[in-house]
Amino acid sequence: MPPAVGITAYEHVDIRVCDKDEAITFYRELGFELSEDFSEHHALEMENAAGVRINLIDNGTSRANNILMDEAVRHPGVTHPAFTVSSLDAVVESLEAAAIPITEGPVEIGDRRRICFIRDPDGNVIEFDELR
Repeated sequence: MPPAVGITAYEHVDIRVCDKDEAITFYRELGFELSEDFSEHHALEMENAAGVRINLIDNGTSRANNILMDEAVRHPGVTHPAFTVSSLDAVVESLEAAAIPITEGPVEIGDRRRICFIRDPDGNVIEFDELR
């Protein structure tokens, strides 16, 4: 067995988008604020009050579906970020107030978590998990 590499946490998740202004507006509704603009790398770093970071990669080409979630042929790759929340009911209420549709859930997944899914303006899937 290879030696452990000592991973302790995620640093950030990259989310490819087509329209950076639209994406910034959307992710602000989820509590993220722009913290760095790395235009030379087509990356915008956003962070929330808890220190969770995402990078919006603003060089996407328009696509109707997230290839990793909706199509019959499922290619390897990361399908979506899953963010831990303290109250899924509060998330649902906030999403409804912001007119952001829930695409699945809330549903119970085993004894450990309750989840729901949304999509950003580019169709990227986002999961919210309330852990028990």
